[in-house]
Amino acid sequence: MNTPEWLQGFQREIEQAKAAREAGNEGMARVCARRAAGVVVGEYFHLKGVDLGKMSAYDRLHYLINQTSTPPEIRRIAEYFVLRVTPERTLPTDADLIAEACWLFTTLLRPLI
Repeated sequence: MNTPEWLQGFQREIEQAKAAREAGNEGMARVCARRAAGVVVGEYFHLKGVDLGKMSAYDRLHYLINQTSTPPEIRRIAEYFVLRVTPERTLPTDADLIAEACWLFTTLLRPLI
């Protein structure tokens, strides 16, 4: 069975995020994790019949956050991905965006695929 393109994209971004973290580049790890989350959100809405077109990962996450039907826990996790970094280039929370991207995958897509 062939792996769908969106799933390949998600897995590639997660692997790149992990590699960046291992190399000490947490900023790149966050970027890759955000892109992975964007892939998940895009596929989630695709399966629900909503075409988000060429929206960026950031815009897809904002779209999810702004939907009144998005449960509070999912909204809270999605909000981590759109936080601005501090002047020290860290997130203003202890969230692990790689783990959170995987959580979004499991929460949003596992029930639908």
